Amino acid sequence: MELRQLNYVIHIAQEKNFSRAADKLHIAQPSLSQQLSKLEQELGLMLFRRTTNSVELTHAGELFVQKAQYILDAVEQLKQEMDDMGEMRRGRLIVGTLPITGSHVLPLVLPVFGAMYPQIEVSLVEDTTAKLEQLTASGGTDLSLLSLPLIDSSLTWKPYLEEEICLAVPPQHPLAAENSPVDIARLAEEPFIGLKRGQGFRQITVELCQQVGFSPRIVFESSNIETVQSLVAGGMGIGFVPKMLTRSRGEEFAPVYLPLSAKPTRTLVVASRKGRYLSKAAQAFIETLNKTMGSYRE
Repeated sequence: MELRQLNYVIHIAQEKNFSRAADKLHIAQPSLSQQLSKLEQELGLMLFRRTTNSVELTHAGELFVQKAQYILDAVEQLKQEMDDMGEMRRGRLIVGTLPITGSHVLPLVLPVFGAMYPQIEVSLVEDTTAKLEQLTASGGTDLSLLSLPLIDSSLTWKPYLEEEICLAVPPQHPLAAENSPVDIARLAEEPFIGLKRGQGFRQITVELCQQVGFSPRIVFESSNIETVQSLVAGGMGIGFVPKMLTRSRGEEFAPVYLPLSAKPTRTLVVASRKGRYLSKAAQAFIETLNKTMGSYRE
């Protein structure tokens, strides 16, 4: 059994297709199939059930993938520890990020980090909160920039920014004319524009409303907070928006932003798996993140 074979099995399980897995691995499909057959013969077990359209893990395959991920992650951590003994002469850091939040945070952080540690290669993975939690827990990322609450109990986190949440309403909405803090309880009958399930801010929206006794009537959903704001500006409903992501007044498709009387906030955190070795590169990134966003807060 070879480490590369473990990696092959994981990719096949993720893609559920030999062709796509081979493309991701940059090897020929016949070679991938041959390596899997060789491994299954060695184990005396079938790891996948082949059908005409896809491949599915067997019970043995599910256990194999779980253990393989652990082994490959342990090997990667060992490499990081050895790199650290070389005082960060080289290294690679995989950072998970929410697409829109990352587009506001990373342009502030990455140039500073790159100037201080040019020998460290940073690779970004953008996805939803739910997917990033899974990747972080399985070692698919070294760190992930997320917002609370986190669901996966195997993760640990440290806050780097707490920001205000405001209410976005269409320019013609009666609340826009009041231009004063809004009690969330007044919004019980309003149509909401929200993010899709699986995104952290969707849960925040629901919880803010439930805290005052109602569930938001979400009439449109999007995977992108920018689309949410455009739909609000177009008069399709109202929505909550983190202050960092608000649009400038006068910008095309800009809603009117109003403070909420309860002054709710969201907490942005850098998350990693509990017990995972944090390389010097990862520690340096967290330090740079805190310093840079500390200046942003001020």
